[in-house]
Amino acid sequence: MTAVDVISKKRHGQSLSESEIEYFVSGVVSGEFEDYQISAMLMAICAMGMDPRETLALTRAMARSGDMLDLSDIDGVKVDKHSSGGVGDTTSLILVPLLAACGAKVAKMSGRGLGFTGGTLDKLESIRGLSVTKSVEDFKEQVRKTGCAIVGQSANLAPADKTLYALRDVTATVDSNPLIVSSILSKKLAAGCDVVVLDVKYGDSIGRSEKDAYELADMMVQIGCMSGKVYSALVTSMNEPLGDYIGNALEVEEAIHVLMGKKECRLKTVALALGARILFCAKLVPSIEDGLRSLEAKITNGEGLAKFAEMVAAQGGDPAVIYDPSLLPKAKKVVPVTAQEEGYITKIATSDIGEACRMLGAGRIRKSDVIDPAVGLIMKKHIGDSVKIGDTLCEVHLDPSKDNSEALAVLNSAFRVGPEKPTPPVLIKYTLEPHEY
Repeated sequence: MTAVDVISKKRHGQSLSESEIEYFVSGVVSGEFEDYQISAMLMAICAMGMDPRETLALTRAMARSGDMLDLSDIDGVKVDKHSSGGVGDTTSLILVPLLAACGAKVAKMSGRGLGFTGGTLDKLESIRGLSVTKSVEDFKEQVRKTGCAIVGQSANLAPADKTLYALRDVTATVDSNPLIVSSILSKKLAAGCDVVVLDVKYGDSIGRSEKDAYELADMMVQIGCMSGKVYSALVTSMNEPLGDYIGNALEVEEAIHVLMGKKECRLKTVALALGARILFCAKLVPSIEDGLRSLEAKITNGEGLAKFAEMVAAQGGDPAVIYDPSLLPKAKKVVPVTAQEEGYITKIATSDIGEACRMLGAGRIRKSDVIDPAVGLIMKKHIGDSVKIGDTLCEVHLDPSKDNSEALAVLNSAFRVGPEKPTPPVLIKYTLEPHEY
């Protein structure tokens, strides 16, 4: 068997055997395959597709290319969630402590953010003293004692994905469902959780239609369940930012407000819908409705907030911040973006909102870029809201020592106003249940 044999077989539309896929992944990790050969295989997969059996084999081979985390020595059901990303998506900071308060074991390894704003790790690091670096054993011990942890990927999880993703990005093969599924699920399989719920986004800013999002979610649920784990998914809208607070410290603040029971919002709706599904799939509640009631109860009685503070303290952070979010980093100046005409908000260019936040310093293009945890914005209007000239559309939290004119110009054009009230986009479009395969 040679690299050319495997590439040629897939290029001609034939199904690859498990051994052929394992040979390919092994060659990627060992360096036996040259970049141009890997690129040719990626293009063949993108053009010809993969059936579910092939996609599962690719996912498993990529997962086994590095460390496989064994969480079996942690009592209880180990759970996780994955979001396909977006703007103002702070569901993890709400979900993780709430699920732990409900008795689930949440062993979450997250990454840094590239693009609009920081990732979950960057947001958590807005809390003074908090560290997202732990050894695998310390990570597992925190999950045992506290019920939850959110840390960086200290383990060598799915190294094949790093090589493949870098080449996908420069060979126009990013939007292949088998490659997307194997990239995401290989890391989830390697991380060792029993139950995973997926939040797959659709919308203009994502560049993915409702139909495309459903097909991707369906494939991920199928492959996840074929792997022997329990997977389910929601398909949700990113036609406007999910949360009202966009930035790093600002998103932590909004999560705290939700856990305090002070905020009803789209962010909370999606977070609790995901959480209820996790509790149900983990058999910790008899129904989705009971899951929602349990999560709401943990907000009402303060146990979710207390669990967040406990997790922060376990990771070296100051738990006082969780009870007093005014202790989070604050921007030096806040300026409004105002409506220039009267009518209704008909569209919000979510990607422009995110890009403006990156320009302010809330996100990064390169991994070496330094994030300003204090900057970002707070949304004041949503699709369907009425506006008058001069109404505040969003509040921009910025550093006045920097030139923020470009970011403000982008924000000024991100809101569309029209004479007729539109129908707001459906927030949760589809639900995909676990299946036996």
